[in-house]
Amino acid sequence: MEFQRKNNNSIISKLRGPLVKIMFIIIILIGFVYGLGSIDFPAPNKNIEKIVPNENFKIVK
Repeated sequence: MEFQRKNNNSIISKLRGPLVKIMFIIIILIGFVYGLGSIDFPAPNKNIEKIVPNENFKIVK
């Protein structure tokens, strides 16, 4: 029995590799975003207050 190689040059077979890579990257990005969303970051406890002098304001009518 002789070995026969199938040469299937369809569009789907050509795009299978890149599509798998793109789907893998998308799954990793979704997991990363979900992981960041599930982390409970503490709220800042320091009040930030900056006094802006009146010289910087312009009255627009």
